[in-house]
Amino acid sequence: MQILLNRGVRAMFAIASILFTSIPLARGDQWELGWQVSRYRYDEPDLMHLSGYRGGLVAAYTFEDGNVFNRLDVRGSYGQVRYEGTGVMEGVPDYLVEARWVIGTRLDRQYKPAPYAGLGYRYLFNDSRGLTSTGAVGYRRYSNYLYAPVGVSWRAPGPGDWALVPTLEWDFFLHGWQITKLSDTGLGNSDVTNSQTSGFGYRLAAMFDNGVWTWGPWLHYWDIKKSDLQPIGMGQVGWEPANHTLEFGVEIRRRF
Repeated sequence: MQILLNRGVRAMFAIASILFTSIPLARGDQWELGWQVSRYRYDEPDLMHLSGYRGGLVAAYTFEDGNVFNRLDVRGSYGQVRYEGTGVMEGVPDYLVEARWVIGTRLDRQYKPAPYAGLGYRYLFNDSRGLTSTGAVGYRRYSNYLYAPVGVSWRAPGPGDWALVPTLEWDFFLHGWQITKLSDTGLGNSDVTNSQTSGFGYRLAAMFDNGVWTWGPWLHYWDIKKSDLQPIGMGQVGWEPANHTLEFGVEIRRRF
């Protein structure tokens, strides 16, 4: 795992050294604060899925050193989702926290691509404790992703004082850790931590920016492959099935 992380970090720095920032409208050090709403769906094909609406807050700090920009983004989101699998369970608490750092060089020309690269961490907590409609017992799940985002933005004139800033991003999945609290079921199984090593993600956005306000639609997608196998007691093994996540919504931010 350490070798994988070291390679991922070295690759991220190599890419970042030749790329540009994702915020071509930025001027100097600044804060951004905002909020978002989204529709969320998580699927383990032929096994189960979670779906529902989420709401959250976003914050970002951008600072420059010469011609180089660094940007820190933090996102927190919450929803009460619907579980469908071995029965149905409504109102399942689902928390998501994400932190990202991207680096690049300022670029202001219209239509000229502004690529960027960085490192991201995504944490999700899902609390399915209780009984489904068929009497199946639920449990808590903790999901951790480490990934390297590489993307490109560009600036195009919009109506009035607004500029349109589309963004395309590919997320290189570096490693995942899934902690499953099977002890919550009371069936004699032990808690388990599974590792995920294969997958990918991508992001799309089309934001309008007037120098103070930024708003627009966005989409996040993840496709993660089956995890390793780990013992869970009583001669059994457990794993995290292959899964994919789709989330899309609208966001608005104010720059200070």
